[in-house]
Amino acid sequence: MSENLSRTVFRNEVLAMSAYKVADAKNLIKLDAMENPYNWPEHVIDQWLQTIKSCPINRYPDPQAKKLAATLKKVNQIPQDSDMLLGNGSDEIIQILLMALTPGATVMAPEPGFVMYKQIAQSLGLNYQGVPLHTDDFALDLSAMLKMIEQHQPAVIFLAYPNNPTGNLFAAEDIRQILDSAPGLVVIDEAYAPFTDASFIDKLAQYPNLLVMRTLSKLGLAGLRLGFLAGAPELIEQLHKIRLPYNINSLTQMTAEFALNNIEFLQQQTNTICQQRSQVFEQLNALQGIKALPSSANFILFKTENKPADAIFHSLQQQGILIKNLSPQGGALSNCLRVTIGKEEENRAFIEALTSTLNAAD
Repeated sequence: MSENLSRTVFRNEVLAMSAYKVADAKNLIKLDAMENPYNWPEHVIDQWLQTIKSCPINRYPDPQAKKLAATLKKVNQIPQDSDMLLGNGSDEIIQILLMALTPGATVMAPEPGFVMYKQIAQSLGLNYQGVPLHTDDFALDLSAMLKMIEQHQPAVIFLAYPNNPTGNLFAAEDIRQILDSAPGLVVIDEAYAPFTDASFIDKLAQYPNLLVMRTLSKLGLAGLRLGFLAGAPELIEQLHKIRLPYNINSLTQMTAEFALNNIEFLQQQTNTICQQRSQVFEQLNALQGIKALPSSANFILFKTENKPADAIFHSLQQQGILIKNLSPQGGALSNCLRVTIGKEEENRAFIEALTSTLNAAD
């Protein structure tokens, strides 16, 4: 009976979807979720615990998180004439933005890209249009993008910069042409900003249709679930009408404020991750049958040329290493795997396990 009821009350778009699944990483080296692998230093933890002692958890949080927003604006060098929307991670921000669109509006993004653009758009009954990237280097197919923009007149275009899951930066000039051609909003998703110097935040005043989205998850605060969207006040004002009150809890506000005011240790960790990324990239490309793609993020996408990616993924899992198997998505991601950059010893264990897998007889 419950199955019949679900088909009666839920939209066909929802019934046709699959839930986003997170792999069980128990007893495994977790290199699948683009997290910062480093804990906070003990003395920083002690200072943080002293800080949150005063958190008034019996009261509702500041609904606008004004103090935290001001700190985010300063740390991220957001222009003074831009406004901000804070969300429970980037996912909530994407959801708020897409909920504000007119029914049946078109949402566009390159593919492969961040899966939540499509997932949330379809869950809201919007018209999602993916535009394939070039298959050789995952660069933007600018001519295809411009043609699709002209044809579908999207209300929102998402551009991950660097892109997930490929790790590359799209050409800045291509993005500028998209900004000039788009009839609606263009969201530059800079989730991996800590690992690259490239950004469009300083272009916010130049393009009235530009919104820049960032998260603190990749910096090392994934457990807080905090992201923000910056752009013209006239645009952000409309999104605040949809944002649920008190969406950023008191502990998140206080902890993020503390972390941003003591950001040096997080920046040091980020620098270490970037150094390790270079080493892992070289080690991957030194392996027979592996082609790693250059990355500006905290992960590396690599193609398997001699053995199926599925088999390599399962072999690594049996050896205690969990990475991301993208091959089931098919298309340009066939025989592709993605590894998050971990601690030095975790990266070494990954390379050793991968080498053992590649050398094993079929």
